Amino acid sequence: MGRFNIYILTNTVALFLCMAGTVYCMHTKLVFSCLLCSVLCLLVIINIYRLQNKQTKMIRKAIECLKSKDTSSIITPPFKDRKISELAETLTFIIKDLKSSAMEDETKYQYYKNLMNSVDTAVISTYKDGRIIWMNKSAKNILGPEVFKLPEDIQDALNNKEKIVHRKKQESTLDLSVSCTRISVHGQEQFIVSMSNIHSALEKNEMEAWQKLIRVLTHEIMNSITPIISLSDTLQERSVEFPINESTQRNISQGLGIINRRCKGLMEFVDNYRKLTRISAPVKSEIKVYDFFKDIEGLTATDYIHFTLEDNDMTLSADRAQLEQVFLNIIKNAIEACRKTENPRIEVSAVYHKNDSIKFTISDNGEGIIPEVKERIFVPFFTTKPNGSGIGLSLCKQIITLHDGLINVESKVGYGTVFTIIMGKS
Repeated sequence: MGRFNIYILTNTVALFLCMAGTVYCMHTKLVFSCLLCSVLCLLVIINIYRLQNKQTKMIRKAIECLKSKDTSSIITPPFKDRKISELAETLTFIIKDLKSSAMEDETKYQYYKNLMNSVDTAVISTYKDGRIIWMNKSAKNILGPEVFKLPEDIQDALNNKEKIVHRKKQESTLDLSVSCTRISVHGQEQFIVSMSNIHSALEKNEMEAWQKLIRVLTHEIMNSITPIISLSDTLQERSVEFPINESTQRNISQGLGIINRRCKGLMEFVDNYRKLTRISAPVKSEIKVYDFFKDIEGLTATDYIHFTLEDNDMTLSADRAQLEQVFLNIIKNAIEACRKTENPRIEVSAVYHKNDSIKFTISDNGEGIIPEVKERIFVPFFTTKPNGSGIGLSLCKQIITLHDGLINVESKVGYGTVFTIIMGKS
């Protein structure tokens, strides 16, 4: 029999004897003895209450530890008894097991959280009304860290079952592929929204499509032009030997000359477009941006072009020749845009950007670009210049894309244009 049971049994017997003594003394009218037995009854009852209260406190402490998730406490038995000690050990084990389970759950949570934050796909958990429960790092980069509700354009796209959402974000354009999964958590309807920025993939596919088209066109045109030029040269030489009058001979020779010149012009035209399909992979080296700007400044030699640099020791990993081609092309366009400006000014700057990248900006206060033209400014062959080939800015975009960078343009008619280039640093 356990010690606790002996305590209870002893106190119960003592209480019974005291109560019996009290009744006997009352019956025999022994007042003092009756009073003494009553006091003893009270003391036994208090002792039983204390024993029960200690056991209750032990159980209450265990419940409070579970309730407050205090897993560091150890439940100690209120008195020495095997059964009570076993109960205390069991309660302590439950608390420690809860701690172990909580640590395991926290480890899993941190693992899945870090896993979700390491993927490029944006993942958002929302309520039915669009309120955000949780979102990973990629989602914060797209929507911003202080967004608490799913933007209306994304909600509308999901409601209309649209697959692509176009969004503007600072210096870049986002083409988001969106999808949604409905789940139930504790009987409450929630949604898991995933978004992937496919802008770079779309641009790459577009660029490859243009290159394939250009290769086919140039191949077919060159195959047709080459024999025409050869034949026109031969006929032009032999027309001199024909026994015809001078006027007819002059007309034939003139016509063949026109054919020859136009074919050569067309060959030159096609050769220019071949450049779009012959961009070699960049041969990267470490470039000191300060020296790079000095070289560009020397090549442009215009007094209203100003270069600013956040850090003179700033370096960049890129193909110097290709990057020079990009900057010179954009600056040349800026100079042309400022021809009618009273006080022209062109700013070329480089600052550190997020994710260990460098942001270049080339801004001017020229005439600006109308929205219809701005949307097509990087499309191959598109030009607004009378003698333009339409490959300059398209070439710039391809070079920056090959460097895994971004190029964007913002413009307002009458106020000027800003080209933004973002590239990874060395």
